[in-house]
Amino acid sequence: MQSLVSSAGAGRIPGFSLLPLPCIHFGTGFLQVVGDIFKQCVSNILLVTGQRSLDRSGVLPRLVAKLESGGTTIFRMHVDREPSPEVINRAVAQYRSSNIAAVLSVGGGSVLDAGKAVSAMLPQQLPVERFIEGQEGFLQHDGRKVPFIAVPTTSGTGSEVTNNAVISNVGPEGFKRSLRHKAFVPDFAVIDPVLMTSVPRDLSAASGMDACTQLLEAYVSPFASPYTDALALSGLEHFSRSFIPVCTDRAGESSARSDIAYSALMSGIALANAGLGIVHGFASSVGGFFDIPHGTLCATLLLEATRENIRQLNALDRHHPALVKYGRAGEILSGKIAGDTHSGCALLLETLGLWQELLGFPALREFGIRESDIGRITAITRSKSNAVLLGEDNMRCILEARL
Repeated sequence: MQSLVSSAGAGRIPGFSLLPLPCIHFGTGFLQVVGDIFKQCVSNILLVTGQRSLDRSGVLPRLVAKLESGGTTIFRMHVDREPSPEVINRAVAQYRSSNIAAVLSVGGGSVLDAGKAVSAMLPQQLPVERFIEGQEGFLQHDGRKVPFIAVPTTSGTGSEVTNNAVISNVGPEGFKRSLRHKAFVPDFAVIDPVLMTSVPRDLSAASGMDACTQLLEAYVSPFASPYTDALALSGLEHFSRSFIPVCTDRAGESSARSDIAYSALMSGIALANAGLGIVHGFASSVGGFFDIPHGTLCATLLLEATRENIRQLNALDRHHPALVKYGRAGEILSGKIAGDTHSGCALLLETLGLWQELLGFPALREFGIRESDIGRITAITRSKSNAVLLGEDNMRCILEARL
């Protein structure tokens, strides 16, 4: 019986365009590269970090000491949640007169997004709200920024290689949207799996499911290309062998963390060039109304969103190319050979269901979301890069299944 993974889709290669990439340094012990990047720099650096675990571990103090020994002055900014417009505007006002020569973010996705946004806004005089997509009076950013270096400490968002920073303003009239320009791709991305070995199980699961969602959504996107397909498949292969060990404390060595860090990196490049699907559409709408961590939302919605996509694709065309891709992903993530598209899709849903049960992804109601909220969520949810067009009734089915 032939695997779907080896029987896929020859044909004419469609045209595609690619965003630029940072100078990427990936590998165990590569944090030392950060010091080398600034070796000739004796100017001021804004260091953006999250919680103080890296300080307690001694990682950041050693890095700061190395930078300061070269004559660099370090300013510190702490971020403890997804950045709001107020956080970005306050930081820009505080550091605009400090002659910041570069912004260095060391942390999770929120920390990277905050640093990316501050880097982009330091040369600007208007508040960040004016440049956020979808906001009233939106202006296109001119791309000027302070050089930005991204060092992720979790494996999820892929922000270290994307051209957008997600800004959130949570509340009844809230939003969660992007500050975006191709120039916002970090100048350097340093991915050192050693920084991720102490990430707790729940955060490993949530951030990992964010990466998995990005890989899967970019893979089945109508805007995918052979380039993004190759990255997504490679990311899924590495993810499949190490995700559960990382989340269940069965991976003491760094190789498993390297797999997940690599998967997140691939997901970032893939999504930047192919777009994302309905789960990330919900991340924008639900994330604006309710205070729910991004990775947690991806984790809790991916199974039902994938189920609904497969259902609608089957109704449209049982031989749809996206169904073939879902089948291939099912084989990779399950580690089993299906032999046909339908069986591969079933394996995918089964695997996602097993993960949901094993890792206990929380229901939406745990974050205050009720059935009465669904209408206002679906009314503003958009996802032009989803594998298939979904109406509000389809989106309602996804959300109701996870209340």
